[in-house]
Amino acid sequence: MASSNSPSFFQDLKMRELNGFRVRKRPHLGDLASDPGSFGSGVLSIEHNGVVNPPMAASFCKSSKNYHLLAVSDEDGYVSIYDTHRKLPSLTSCRENADEARVCDWVAHSNAIFDVRWVKDDSLIMTASGDQSIKIWDVEKRSCVNVLTGHTGSVKSLCSHPSNLDLLVSGSRDGCFALWDLRCKPNSKCRRLEPSLSPIHMVKGAHVSAQGKRVRRGKASSMSITSVLYLKDEISIASAGAVDSVLKFWDTRNFKAPITQAQPHPEPSTEKERRLHGISSLTQDSNGLFLSASCMDNRIYLYNVLQLDKGPVQTFFGSRIESFYVKAAISPDATHILSGSSDGNAYIWQVKNPQARPIILNGHEGEITAVDCTSFDCRSPDVGKIVTSSDDFTVRVWNIQQAYYSSTRSPTSIRRRVTAIPSMECRNLFKEESPMCSTKTVRGPSEEALIGNTSHDQISMPEISTPESLKKKFSSSSFSNEEPEMEKTPEAALKSPSSVLNPPSSLKRRTIRDYFVAAS
Repeated sequence: MASSNSPSFFQDLKMRELNGFRVRKRPHLGDLASDPGSFGSGVLSIEHNGVVNPPMAASFCKSSKNYHLLAVSDEDGYVSIYDTHRKLPSLTSCRENADEARVCDWVAHSNAIFDVRWVKDDSLIMTASGDQSIKIWDVEKRSCVNVLTGHTGSVKSLCSHPSNLDLLVSGSRDGCFALWDLRCKPNSKCRRLEPSLSPIHMVKGAHVSAQGKRVRRGKASSMSITSVLYLKDEISIASAGAVDSVLKFWDTRNFKAPITQAQPHPEPSTEKERRLHGISSLTQDSNGLFLSASCMDNRIYLYNVLQLDKGPVQTFFGSRIESFYVKAAISPDATHILSGSSDGNAYIWQVKNPQARPIILNGHEGEITAVDCTSFDCRSPDVGKIVTSSDDFTVRVWNIQQAYYSSTRSPTSIRRRVTAIPSMECRNLFKEESPMCSTKTVRGPSEEALIGNTSHDQISMPEISTPESLKKKFSSSSFSNEEPEMEKTPEAALKSPSSVLNPPSSLKRRTIRDYFVAAS
C-alpha cells in the first residue's frame, strides 16, 4: 500500500489540470451501474489489517476539483480516503484488492466515528466519535490539528458554518448541541492529556420530550440529538432528535428558545401520527432552500425553509428506516432524494415527482446506513456519483453510465446553458408540470428522453420580462440612473427565495426568524 503512505497523491492533485473540455449531457438515473466494468464504480471492502469493520459515515469532497475523493469512517475509529476515479474492485475481489483505491487511512479515534465532514477546501476533515470528542485532521499529513471536548455522550452529527469555516455546530447523545470556534485558544490539557478546545456555547436538553416520557431504549435515546445543520443564512441552526419528529430552529445570537419549529403532523389526527418518531438525519441542498428529514416512521420529509409553517412540501415513501443509523440525503442541486434502508436497498426519488416509483439500488447484503451523492446537474464535475455504506462491511460507489458524456458542445447543451434560470427553478421546483413535460421512466439513452427529463428545459416562464421598447432605455450606460426604480421593495424581497441568502441592501440584516414572523 505504497500510495497509502505517501502524500504525493495530494500534491499531484494540486498540479493536475483539465485535459480538454467535455460537455456532459444530463444523466438518467435509470442507468446506474455498480460493477467494475464501469469507470469509477465498484465495491470497497472496509477493512484494516485483515479485519473488516462496518462503515459508519461517508462523504464526498465538496470542492469541484476533488469531487472524486471519498472519506469513509468506521466502527473501529478509522478514517479512509478513496479515489473513486480509480478502477474499483468487484464484489468477488473487493477483499483481495481492498487497498487499490485507498489513498490513505489512519486511526482517528478510539471509538466509532459517527460523522465525517470535509472543510476548508477539503484540506481538513472533521470527525465526530463515540469517545465523546470531535477532532480536526490535516488530510495530507494525517495529523490532528484540534481536539474539541465538552460533550458527555457520543457525538452524532457535525456541520460547519457556510462561510466562516472556523465555526461549527455539533449534536450529541447527551441531549446537547454545541457551538465551536476553532480560532479560540485551546485549554491547557483535557482528560486525555492533550490540548483541546471547549465550546463557546452549549444548549442542553434541546429535544427532550414535553411529556417527560422515556422511550424504549431509555433516557439517553429519548434526549439524543441526532442531526444538526448550520443554515445558509449563516446565523440559524436546525436540530433534530430521537424523541420525536420535530425540527427546531435556533438563532445563534440568542439561544434562550428556538425561534420556530416544524413537524410532519402539527395536529395529529390518528393514533399512528401521535406516536413518537425520531429523526435520523437532516440535510440541505447547496442553496439552503430545501431541507430533508429522514424519520423513523419510514418517511422522508422535505421542507421549504421559507414555508416551515406549512409543514413538509413533499413526502417520500418506500424505504424502511428502522434504526437511527439509516440516513437520507438531498442532492446538492435539489433534484433527487437518496436514502438508505433497513431492507438492504438504497432508494432514489425525483423531488418533482415524489409519487413515482423510486429507483432501487440493490446489491448490499445488510442494512444500508450512510449515503451521499454529488450533484445531478450536468454542469457539475463527477456528475451523478452515489455512495452507499452497509452493515455488510462494504461501501458501494454507483455511477451514471459514461455514455452520457459527450465530447463536443452540442447545440442542445449550449441552449440549456443560456436558458437556465436558477431562481425560477427554485420557485417552480414543486409547481405542477404540464403534460408535455411530465417525467417518464426511460430505459434507453435517447436524446429525447434525456431532454424530457431535464426540468429547466421545460420551465414555462411567467410574463415578467422587460418589453422590447424599454430594453434600450435600461442600457449599461443609463442603468445606474434608473437603479432606484428597479430595486425590489422590502415587501417584494421578502417573497424571494434568494432573499434569505442575499438580502437587499435596503433591508437590515435578516435571518430566517424575520421570514417566519413575516409569514405569520
